[in-house]
Amino acid sequence: MENNRAKRSKRRSILALTLVFGPALILIFMATRGCDHRFKKLADYGLVETPTFSVFNHKGKQQLTLNDYKNQVVLITTLQTTCPHQCGLAFFPLTQNLYKDLRTNKRKKLKQVRMLSIVVDSLGKPVSEQELLDIQDMLKSRVEGFDPELWQLINADPKDFYNLANNGQKLIVKDPKYFGGVSYNELILLLDKQNHLRMVLNGHTEGMIRKMKEHLALLMKQYDKERAKKQK
Repeated sequence: MENNRAKRSKRRSILALTLVFGPALILIFMATRGCDHRFKKLADYGLVETPTFSVFNHKGKQQLTLNDYKNQVVLITTLQTTCPHQCGLAFFPLTQNLYKDLRTNKRKKLKQVRMLSIVVDSLGKPVSEQELLDIQDMLKSRVEGFDPELWQLINADPKDFYNLANNGQKLIVKDPKYFGGVSYNELILLLDKQNHLRMVLNGHTEGMIRKMKEHLALLMKQYDKERAKKQK
């Protein structure tokens, strides 16, 4: 009888200790091993190469290539001359959910991120330099805190940027279901610091723009993790 009481008392003690210290032990495991085990790394779809293109930024007009953006994370979009009234991208969520986050964190965790927008007409074709400058004036007047260094406009043929394949599927597709009849009008590309394509998402919906922001955060977390390893 005494032995049974002792066993029951021991079991109650173990249960009490588990209830008290169990959550703490789980947190310790997550901090040391669990989080590292579940860390997701973005796929790498290979190098993106383009010819020289014209960029309109804080320095005015410049002739650059993507090599000039090495060691920076780059988001590539198109921007139609009909924006913000009618665009391939969801313009308001693009500026509020994505650009605003870049702008408010440009001196902190997102200081190495740039957004490049190829200015095209409603059919996805390159525009004149004056039309591009008109779009830049529109951004200055309609987008809070517009920074031409952070959000740079490009005068180029979008096919030079979107002539890629993602998961075996070509990014340039002609179909009436897309804005202007061409798929790249709606796509956002995420390039890492070595100009490798890491994510492609359709920016025509607010949800997809939020998802791109999440993938950008995941890529930046990967760089933080790599930097921490080097400092050990």
